[in-house]
Amino acid sequence: MSRTDLAGLLTEAAQSISGILTAEYPTPASRSYLHPVLGALSAGPQVVGELNEHLEEFMAAEPRPATAAGLFTLASYTSALGWLTESLAELTTAVDQICTRVGIPAGAGELAFATSEDAEEEDGFDFAFSVLELAAIRTAAEAAGLPPGDYVGVLSQSLLAASQITDACMEISNGLLEDTA
Repeated sequence: MSRTDLAGLLTEAAQSISGILTAEYPTPASRSYLHPVLGALSAGPQVVGELNEHLEEFMAAEPRPATAAGLFTLASYTSALGWLTESLAELTTAVDQICTRVGIPAGAGELAFATSEDAEEEDGFDFAFSVLELAAIRTAAEAAGLPPGDYVGVLSQSLLAASQITDACMEISNGLLEDTA
């Protein structure tokens, strides 16, 4: 493969990985706390599968990569694929923990709510909400069949997991683009 072809392989992989972050997945109101992670969770395995197929094609091509550029591309690609696979496994574990937490009986582990005039700290985080925010949380929690405190807790976990997969995908994608250059 030419250097242009090798660069194209890495660029396509970078674009596929960054595309995970824009994937949408319809989320029912009863699972709205999972909305931040469902797009990545649904698109990620497909991207891993496609990248793996491209890697197999790359390795099956004759002649096999033997130049410095070919071996560098192979190393970069396989490293990105491994990192993405590991990041998606961590996302899956986080979603599993969220789903397990949702199964906790009502009232267990409920966070205290506070208005902006009466803020209460929980584990170093300020969970102060306005009256409108409290109403929105209560509505979403009711639709999900959860106490408001539990809803905020699982939504927070979901947002954290979404942030982590976003960071990983951006680092992987940017690394591939740097390697392309």
